[in-house]
Amino acid sequence: MNSVHDMGGMHGMGPIVREANEPVFHADWEARTLALTLAMAAWGKWNIDASRHARELIPAAEYLRSSYFEKWLAGLTDLILQSGLVTAAELASGQPQQSSTRVTPPLTADKVAGMLAKGGPATRDVAVTPRFHKGDKVRARNIHRVGHTRLPRYARGKLGVILHDHGVHLLPDTNAHFEGENPQHLYTVRFAARELWGDTAAPRDCVHVDLWDVHLEPA
Repeated sequence: MNSVHDMGGMHGMGPIVREANEPVFHADWEARTLALTLAMAAWGKWNIDASRHARELIPAAEYLRSSYFEKWLAGLTDLILQSGLVTAAELASGQPQQSSTRVTPPLTADKVAGMLAKGGPATRDVAVTPRFHKGDKVRARNIHRVGHTRLPRYARGKLGVILHDHGVHLLPDTNAHFEGENPQHLYTVRFAARELWGDTAAPRDCVHVDLWDVHLEPA
């Protein structure tokens, strides 16, 4: 979707300031937000692509003034409310309703290390014929999906070259909306900076973008 989260190439956003010796977490609540996100996802009510889309749905003004983990917390809050894992009253009070049934969470402390080590691979062992091969010239489709997409706005309609085929992966664009995994080939595509940004871009710079079959067309 076209929103403030897709900032590539936008003017007026200011320089990216790199923090020297940046810590993993700036405060304890950030670590707790990551832990809560993993623990609540273990219920299986949503997937990683749906959680990304939840952050994309944060209103623009709120998104721009929020820090990284504030966005995570806002997205998680919406997901647990929508899925019925908590009620609005429970969220406001921080206490379970007296009538609620106590259950054991699927992710307990003793399972965390194993879960993190296993990860959540998006590769799929299915036979899908690739539409493109290394060296093929392609054009990113000029599509403006209302929902989640991994095709960035700045690349749409632009010419690129296939550098690598990563094999078959589930498609986040449909997975985020529970429309099926739609497994297909995932490619690294090289775009010249001047193709993306125009003649004022550095002539030798390029951008590599990972895109799926559905995002590309022959050039």
